Amino acid sequence: MGRASKRKSDFESSASAKNARVDSVRSASSKAVTKLQERVDELYNKYANKTSELMDPEGIEALCSALKVDHTDVRILMLAWKMKAEKQGYFTKDEWRRGLKALRVDTMNKLKKALPELEKEVLKSENFENFYNFSFRYCLTEEKQKCLDIESTCLLIDLVLGSQYRPQVDSFTEFLKIQSDYKVMNMDQWTNFLRFCQEISFPDLQNYDTCQAWPLILDNFVEWMKEKKM
Repeated sequence: MGRASKRKSDFESSASAKNARVDSVRSASSKAVTKLQERVDELYNKYANKTSELMDPEGIEALCSALKVDHTDVRILMLAWKMKAEKQGYFTKDEWRRGLKALRVDTMNKLKKALPELEKEVLKSENFENFYNFSFRYCLTEEKQKCLDIESTCLLIDLVLGSQYRPQVDSFTEFLKIQSDYKVMNMDQWTNFLRFCQEISFPDLQNYDTCQAWPLILDNFVEWMKEKKM
């Protein structure tokens, strides 16, 4: 065999061995991914309704019990946000897979440990507004529904903002419960209340300017606050 032929043969042999190693790694990686998804699906099936194949309110309550958190805990809403869940009180298998993949968990124990980290992630400034707006949309349970009744609004504001803006939340929910002009809240009013909490000094309200584009409900709230001080 000539020198050139030998080099060619050695090269082909080396390339063949390299391809075999790549194929082996790919195969092992594919099996690991498949195994991980099987565990994620097994966990989902444990809490899913056998008839509808959805994780319904009863299943989510059982999941909460296993996680040792109340079903009204804000972290369950954060979990729904991570899954990009569409219907309140229900998780589809695809949503579950998406959420657990993003959290990099495949067991109940790992999911428990992931919740505190998920909370930290949501509370980052670059994520919180998205979560806050998701919370409102997630609670719109009827088709084409665009507003949330005042009672539900008060509960939701307390849940998602109470830990960060307790004085504002307590005052605003008190106002909402006693006023009679508004029976529901829309998305614009909802998003502007977060802006109000972030931008307006409270409780003195000195930098609140009614000439700015605030919703009327917040103008009325500020007026009510000022009358209370008199």
